[in-house]
Amino acid sequence: MPRRKMQLTLLGRRVSKPGKKLEAFPNRHPGRDYRVVLETAEFTALCPITGQPDFGTITVSYVPDKLIVESKSLKLYLWSFRQEGHFHEEVVNRILDDLVRKIKPRTMQVKGVFNARGGIAITVVADYPDKQ
Repeated sequence: MPRRKMQLTLLGRRVSKPGKKLEAFPNRHPGRDYRVVLETAEFTALCPITGQPDFGTITVSYVPDKLIVESKSLKLYLWSFRQEGHFHEEVVNRILDDLVRKIKPRTMQVKGVFNARGGIAITVVADYPDKQ
């Protein structure tokens, strides 16, 4: 596969700010099905009703096609939810939609395991393609 110039603008920058910009680079093994798993136990968003912080673990698991998500851009993207109000179900589905739009994977799953608040823990799993 010929080397192409990568258009990564966030990787290597000393000062980084949260934002919705996801970046990707070419998959050097597009003929092979392999799984990439990215996980953070430091996800935070706000409850859209109370404004209280919600904490959770987000796991992104996918089989890439032509592109691979750049992990620093994903970190900054996830960080951008910190001051936004979202229901758990909405945020997991939005992450999936944004990632699928950006890298067009063969398959992808986004799982959010949120800490208990009010005695109930919530886990949300969204798949692409939709398994319904």
